[in-house]
Amino acid sequence: MPGEPRDSSPLRNPALAGLAAAVLLAGGVGVLAFIAGGEPDPVTAAADIARTAPETSASTELAEADPFADAPVDGVTLPGVEDTETALAAAPVAAPRRPQAPPAPVSGLYEPGPGGPLPVIAADGRRPDQVYAKPFDGVAEAPTIAVVVGGLGLSEPLTRRAIEALPSEVTLSFAAYSENLQTLIDLARADGHEVLIELPMEPFDYPNNDPGPQTLLLDAAAEENRRRLMTLLSRAAGYAGTANYLGARLGASEPAMTWLFTELEARGLTMIHDGAGRRGVIDGAAGAAGARVAIADRVLDSDPDPSAIDARLLELEALALQNGTSLGSGFAYPATVETVASWAEGLAARGYQLAPASYLVTARRNRAAADAET
Repeated sequence: MPGEPRDSSPLRNPALAGLAAAVLLAGGVGVLAFIAGGEPDPVTAAADIARTAPETSASTELAEADPFADAPVDGVTLPGVEDTETALAAAPVAAPRRPQAPPAPVSGLYEPGPGGPLPVIAADGRRPDQVYAKPFDGVAEAPTIAVVVGGLGLSEPLTRRAIEALPSEVTLSFAAYSENLQTLIDLARADGHEVLIELPMEPFDYPNNDPGPQTLLLDAAAEENRRRLMTLLSRAAGYAGTANYLGARLGASEPAMTWLFTELEARGLTMIHDGAGRRGVIDGAAGAAGARVAIADRVLDSDPDPSAIDARLLELEALALQNGTSLGSGFAYPATVETVASWAEGLAARGYQLAPASYLVTARRNRAAADAET
């Protein structure tokens, strides 16, 4: 409920998190530690990362070396899915669609960071959240729905399935600890998706529920949190913004969220937040920082049953009719991916447009500016 502290993702539940960790370990999903080395030379960084859009098979792409990869990290609580192999067996992945995104990072939009290129606003004013946003020629008057599906990168088969099954207008959010993170982001962007990177944030039950070694903590020193944030943001290139992973305790502190949003705005990055914490606090912090932030209207799969997901999607339709836009956030369960893909097939015929998250953020900002003038 708005105003109540919560970790609203389906995997905020400790029992689900335990099941998730067991499934991930059984499936051999690796979790990477962050790179703790010195700052790379910007020319070397660009050469390491910039690649032409994939034209080979998905298996060839995923075999390429990840310039951000490092040794595995133990003891990190990460989400997973039940019976992933079974769920994917009946749903073979098609060949990637024609590449649609330029290589990243784009010249002028990064500086050396602790893990790789760190996003910056270019000298000519270009922002990463604009340059890396998915182009979308929307109709301003149409009721608009955006959907973000997160937790990607932790299971390679499930990540491939989400990239291929979901419409390219669905924004995909990747866990910062993912193995082959840059390769998977490149694959998603080549398939037409807009991409976010997830920032692990402190939940109320931390450290029992531990989002990992670079978690942004309420009681950590500002310099330590900034070091962690810069490490997270330099894990990959080509993302249009960020999303939270957990974070109800951090999301209930307006000073902490104001600091975070100020840092992101200074680097030209939007945040899509699932509402974990207190919505009023998050809204207030975004306003104080002058940041580009959108809070999800519904978490789609708190109950990851297809009928429950369908009900949340119908609520998004009603909210879009009422308010002009609506935003849903979900996790890459097989049920979520398949239900959203099926729902999206008939959306245009029902009079709605499915749009990338960046388009919705801009539409809401324009509407707020217009309302302020009247």
